[in-house]
Amino acid sequence: MTLSHSTQVTIVGGGFTGLTAAYELVKQGIAVTVLEAEPEIAGLAAAFDVSGEKLDRFYHHWFTNDVEVMGLIDDLGLNERVVINPTNTGIYYANNFFKLSTPWDLLNFKPLGFIDRIRLGLLALRARRVGNWMELEHKTAHQWLRELGGENVYRVVWEPLLKGKFGPYANDISAVWFWNKLKLRGGSRGKGGEERLAYFKGGFVGLADALAERITALGGRIETNAAVTRIDPIGGRWKTTVKGEEILSDRVIATTALPIISDMVRGWADQDYLASLRKIDYIGNVCLVLQLDRSLSKTYWLNVNDPSFPFVGVIEHTNFERPETYGGNHVVYLSKYLPHTDALYSMDRDQLLDYAFPYLKKMFPELERGWIRDYQVWRARWSQPVVVKHYSKLIPPQDAPLPGMHICSMAQIYPEDRGTNYAIREGRKIGQRVARMVNPVALENA
Repeated sequence: MTLSHSTQVTIVGGGFTGLTAAYELVKQGIAVTVLEAEPEIAGLAAAFDVSGEKLDRFYHHWFTNDVEVMGLIDDLGLNERVVINPTNTGIYYANNFFKLSTPWDLLNFKPLGFIDRIRLGLLALRARRVGNWMELEHKTAHQWLRELGGENVYRVVWEPLLKGKFGPYANDISAVWFWNKLKLRGGSRGKGGEERLAYFKGGFVGLADALAERITALGGRIETNAAVTRIDPIGGRWKTTVKGEEILSDRVIATTALPIISDMVRGWADQDYLASLRKIDYIGNVCLVLQLDRSLSKTYWLNVNDPSFPFVGVIEHTNFERPETYGGNHVVYLSKYLPHTDALYSMDRDQLLDYAFPYLKKMFPELERGWIRDYQVWRARWSQPVVVKHYSKLIPPQDAPLPGMHICSMAQIYPEDRGTNYAIREGRKIGQRVARMVNPVALENA
């Protein structure tokens, strides 16, 4: 690893926020160095190899109304790598599978009585009519969903998903978080009401790699295996310390999780500011990825509404992107959100497979261990900020107490939830903002 001694802007974090910010800066001729702690870029969009093809460590897709990511793809000239397909969505409830992809599927959802099915359908429509999300900030999701759909709809459909996603935090989650999810999914449907989703050929890391190539071609630097330990002010500039090496810059943009940033700035920040960076809780994720010799089902996204099942979803990626892409392997993700202190989070891949297999076998009785060609386990400590009531009051400002230090993390994406589209949007905004600070004339003439 060779680190530059001086640069105009240092960016901490090589996920989509950091990379997009860097792209906006280098387009204006501003010298940028991106520091990524991991051996590869892309953050939660990192990938691994399956039969010579890149596969996302954690399942990913885009909605057709994700305009920011589509705009970046167009800017990079990579539109031919975007695939948009209708997808099958379902629910596993009371030992049965139910398709839930279209309005017609909803009307035939037998776990609910006919009146409750109508309530479920109207709930999504009523949620999309919310004009001012601030009106929901004082409500929890479970309060709001009960109001909209009634107790039965909440118990059968929404409560298991909230508990599966947020575990011990389920009853604290803000109505704003759930409202945004309903609004987003409702806006990504075809003429027949079917959900349509987008994927990037070569995995999401393919887009990150293409963006990184453009950044370096424009003169930017991207360093991996570069874990930042400190960010300190020095003589009107900023010193970023990486394994004993130091980078001096005029400005720093930190894009990692807020508690990590708190550790980086503890040498100069006061206790109130450090506490403000630790107000928001995060929940972790562990993802077991199976490569099978055959398909489990025809469903892409199976929400598991069975409280005894330890995973929130069974996502069969190759019902979205063809198995031929991955050497004929059928790829299945088993996702579990949980505190990083949970014993399940620390299991190795064999332990986790042994733990998960009986549950999957109960769901798919024909499944045999011999179907499994390979399997991996991936973990994310800072997977999801916990969005509680009045979350807007917890978000720290982008500008640190001292000039030249900026923060742009997924915990600040609100009222939207974390995701590639919004990471790109916020990265573009902070990049353009800092570019105006560094070189306002260049941006005005662009």
